[in-house]
Amino acid sequence: MIPNWLIQRAYLTPDKTAFSFEDNKWTFAQLKERAMILARKLRTNDLNEGSRIALLGPSNAEMVFIIHACILAGLEIVMLNSRLSKKEIEYQLEDSGATTVIVADELKGFIADTTMQQLTFSAINASAEQSFVTQEIWKSDRTITIMYTSGTTGFPKGVRQTAGNHVSSALSSVLNLGLDEEDVWLCAMPLFHISGFSILVRSVLYGMEIQLHEKFDAVRSAKAIQNGSVTRMSVVSLTLDKVLRELEKDSMGAHPWFKTMLAGGGPVPIDYLNRAQTLEVPVLQTYGMTETSSQTATLSAADAMRKLGSAGKPLFFNQIKISETTTPNEKGEVFIRGPHVTPGYIGRFASLDPLDDGWLPTGDIGYLDEEGYLYIVDRRSDLIISGGENIYPAEIENVLAAHPNIREAGVCGQEHSEWGSVPVAFVVVSGNVTAEELTSFCEERLARYKVPKLFRFIDELPRNASKKLLRRKLKELLDSE
Repeated sequence: MIPNWLIQRAYLTPDKTAFSFEDNKWTFAQLKERAMILARKLRTNDLNEGSRIALLGPSNAEMVFIIHACILAGLEIVMLNSRLSKKEIEYQLEDSGATTVIVADELKGFIADTTMQQLTFSAINASAEQSFVTQEIWKSDRTITIMYTSGTTGFPKGVRQTAGNHVSSALSSVLNLGLDEEDVWLCAMPLFHISGFSILVRSVLYGMEIQLHEKFDAVRSAKAIQNGSVTRMSVVSLTLDKVLRELEKDSMGAHPWFKTMLAGGGPVPIDYLNRAQTLEVPVLQTYGMTETSSQTATLSAADAMRKLGSAGKPLFFNQIKISETTTPNEKGEVFIRGPHVTPGYIGRFASLDPLDDGWLPTGDIGYLDEEGYLYIVDRRSDLIISGGENIYPAEIENVLAAHPNIREAGVCGQEHSEWGSVPVAFVVVSGNVTAEELTSFCEERLARYKVPKLFRFIDELPRNASKKLLRRKLKELLDSE
């Protein structure tokens, strides 16, 4: 039994601030009132309990109200990524089986060619209201959201995320991070992504305020961290680096109230963690995925300095094992088990069981140390095998990230007639540096077979909406040359 999130929260703490956006703030009571009005307008448009809709919108206040309205109306929400191409969105609309696509007026162009029923935000606002009885108690297996994987291999999969999945993830997180009455979470992650949506879930479950930014802005984020208006923030390596650069300009660290920089989306370079330590910015690495409704493991604050580079131990309800290994520090595929794991997929992958004997194979390579702390090495699909030796791109990227004139680095494998495959590095520079200098830099820090055989200087690395590096795009760049 799970209480309807927003109804329960508005009952418990109606006057507490739910979220702020730009210069406006809303309490939980105001959020519920506005969301209920929109939910009744959705009912007028024949969207009833159990209907599956697709949602395409920006990460702003109106989107927050629409999301909560859809949940109150009992809809299953397919969260569409506004940074995808029209073709990619078209695939997800067709695969999802949604009956209607709800779209922000300014994003109508993305779905102009779809034959699916369309409902704009302005059309919803202009609709009449139809009364209905809201479900105050949910079953744990009720599907709340459906999010498509980033599609790093093959076709993206539509992942079901249930009420139980989201609640388990949020409760596990708070048992690890703790909760304070004055906590404010800066959300600059897209709301259509699990990292952003999970912050909305935590807000209504914890009674916690969100400071919502429509887009990531390093200057604005750094200022919020410095002035104490936020206590926590979610980042990936790229956005962490940008915030640190802003803080380093003034040689200023975080405000004493700031507690957590939660870093996900892949391993964080050790150099970034050392820089954050100098600035007294507490960075906690976390590990999770769409199929686990966000976090599975997170480093605790007490272990942050002692276990640099680790994603921590499994959160309270979760389990992690390394497949086909018998000793600590032995690398293998990471497997996950727990109530936060998806019950399955939709569309073309509906018949695919996500579990292998009760465990979710992640496709990630990692290891557990002697104390059971998880370290993620790389994606299994990104592994480079050169002359029989395993090379993990993230290890090389970590080394390059420590170079003072490298802003970003991405590594992939290139076919080689003798070795099978060799590493190639794509770098975004912030100063003058040559390929020869980078080769020497790597040779001092890496085994010779791990040193990139080629350096490509580019203006920007290919990333998805959550700023995760897309190494398959790097391979496409190589193939096109």
